[in-house]
Amino acid sequence: MTKPVPRLELRRLTRRLPSGGRELTILDSVDLAIDPGECVAILGPSGSGKSTMLALMAGLDRPSAGEVLIDGAPIQDLSEDALALLRRRTIGFVFQSYQLLGNLTALENVMLPVELSGSGDPRGRAASLLAEVGLSERGHHYPAQLSGGEQQRVALARAFAIGPPLLLADEPTGNLDSATGGRVLDTLMALRERHGTTLVMVTHDPAIAARTGRQVHLKDGRIDRITAGSPA
Repeated sequence: MTKPVPRLELRRLTRRLPSGGRELTILDSVDLAIDPGECVAILGPSGSGKSTMLALMAGLDRPSAGEVLIDGAPIQDLSEDALALLRRRTIGFVFQSYQLLGNLTALENVMLPVELSGSGDPRGRAASLLAEVGLSERGHHYPAQLSGGEQQRVALARAFAIGPPLLLADEPTGNLDSATGGRVLDTLMALRERHGTTLVMVTHDPAIAARTGRQVHLKDGRIDRITAGSPA
């Protein structure tokens, strides 16, 4: 049986930055393959390269050496316009700080990616996703009128708006208390399972990481070890 092409693959991925007259290595020849539908956590202490890795995966930063491939196609040499189109069609994002547009309602925030993609029924799609995250009655509210947990659930709905095959999440519960964060994580995992999405999540919390299928532990810019989780 032919092995599927990885949804996301890193080959000898390296990122260096100038620092005080010398080069600082943030990521050092990282190899990693993530299959379609996988759920993977990236862990490590501050400065281990977690956020840099996520930015490179998304094409928001460019490697000093090595490759990032999405569905077998390298992205590091794409133009900025091509990268923007790739992100619009292929990658969903969830941020620690929600990143909702304050002048748009919850419904309008979720509609926006669908409108930008030029496909489907933006209002209907947004209403359906807000129902999936339990916020059917809050669509007309602005972000400032929502709790932190509600804002992050709106952000989850927005991330899934175009049905992206790949979702990148950066500390998605980092701004929430443990109880609210747990509910948001439950929602994220349920959406991922329902939509068959490949999820790569940066977290510092081992309990959150344990909910994923694999845990990639970074140390000093390298993969220190990979462990199996207990997805639920």
